[in-house]
Amino acid sequence: MLSSLWKKGTDFLGSEFAIMGGAMSWVSERNLVSAISNAGGFGVIACGAMFPDLLKKEIIETQKLTNKPFGVNLITMHPKLSELINVCIETKVSHIVLAGGLPTKPNIEKIKGVGIKVMCFAPALSLAKRLVKMGVDALIIEGMEAGGHIGPVSTSVLAQEILPHFKNEQIPVFVAGGIGRGEMIVNYLEMGASGCQIGTLFVCTNESIAHKNFKEVFIKSAARNAVSSVQISADFPVIPVRAIANKASDDFMKHQKKVIDEYQKGQISKEDGQLEIEKFWAGALRRAVIDGDVETGSLMAGQSVGMVDREKPVKEVVNMLVQQANNHIERKSVEVESPESK
Repeated sequence: MLSSLWKKGTDFLGSEFAIMGGAMSWVSERNLVSAISNAGGFGVIACGAMFPDLLKKEIIETQKLTNKPFGVNLITMHPKLSELINVCIETKVSHIVLAGGLPTKPNIEKIKGVGIKVMCFAPALSLAKRLVKMGVDALIIEGMEAGGHIGPVSTSVLAQEILPHFKNEQIPVFVAGGIGRGEMIVNYLEMGASGCQIGTLFVCTNESIAHKNFKEVFIKSAARNAVSSVQISADFPVIPVRAIANKASDDFMKHQKKVIDEYQKGQISKEDGQLEIEKFWAGALRRAVIDGDVETGSLMAGQSVGMVDREKPVKEVVNMLVQQANNHIERKSVEVESPESK
């Protein structure tokens, strides 16, 4: 039954299970990505701020570790986006996820023109419809329960808003944000989703290169510890970031205030100011993930972090989700057939 529920997703991804790995900067690299794909899921490389030569190396090294499909997540505002797309074409990547803003139609057409499938994030129904008209092959809807940069709407509300409109359409829709159990995956599949995207659960896997300090914080944290950053000024929009609260959270508020003061005094443009904000997060995240600085480094995590209880192999995480999903379907089937339920 599960296989039929997410068949549209598995056919699209080319994987055994329609479980995508969320693209997490510094975490979603060759080791974790290949492990997710080898376990039957669909790994996704987080390009982030990588430049073309580094991305090319990462893709090639990932291909050495798996012969299963995987994707690459590219940030649309990256100054070298066109070259990054060329790298994906050259290395014969099968899927590209365009994130961080609305992609241009020429870039979508360029990617699709060589047979690569294009996936994009849709934070609202209107944008979902627009992206489909622009030619994207699949959508990802991610709610505010997710880790890292987030939107203002919860996963459950986005699902109710968007999934019914695409349930009988050919285009696959994957749901992300706060998913930590297989039962929830089934619920979204029954609403019309084709699969899910999960990031936080994979951070503390054996194959993840995240520093042991970073993993330990995840294991000790509860859902309520993963909080969203606050925007100080309405005149200076800043994309909220969900992370486990620590000194970096306080430092960000101070940094945000400093940048806004400079902007209001005319010392910096809004665009440059927002870039400074992003540089803060990029540097802080690396300090935590790679260096293990869990005090001043950013601990980006989704609210499903409360369901991370120990370090385990990727395959165990994937199998756990699939087993939970199958058990949930079986229980529901028994309840329907039971005389007591009539």
